[in-house]
Amino acid sequence: MSNDPKSFPQPESWLPHRVSYGETDAMGVVYYAQYLHFFERSRSLFIRDRGMSYREVESRGIFLPVREAQCRYRSPARFDDLIWVRVGIREWGRASMVFVYEILAEDKTRLLATGMTEHACLNDENRPVGVPAWLKDLFSGTPPSCP
Repeated sequence: MSNDPKSFPQPESWLPHRVSYGETDAMGVVYYAQYLHFFERSRSLFIRDRGMSYREVESRGIFLPVREAQCRYRSPARFDDLIWVRVGIREWGRASMVFVYEILAEDKTRLLATGMTEHACLNDENRPVGVPAWLKDLFSGTPPSCP
């Protein structure tokens, strides 16, 4: 992944975040587990940017638990740094999707971390279901059709 718009999945969202003191470790850098929280926040923004909240997705009976998460740390972020979290969907399965992330420094030229989360698509009985057309349309940037 790179910050080249042509190589990153579209549509995308960008989450700005100012690193707080409590997000850093004893060495003064962002604690490694915080990156997964940054991914989660950017995913929620991605959904909201498409016109729906994750709460509304769940109210329609669709849940997206994380099945797998990866993060590659490249350069440290520190207290009070402004970072940008970029998110998009790289891959669709029958009953899953893969979000990808880049975390960049304030000027968006230095890559701090990359990652991915794979999500199962479950119904309200915790059973796998195919990704509904309205959800795929929504996440792909086309107006959703109501179920």
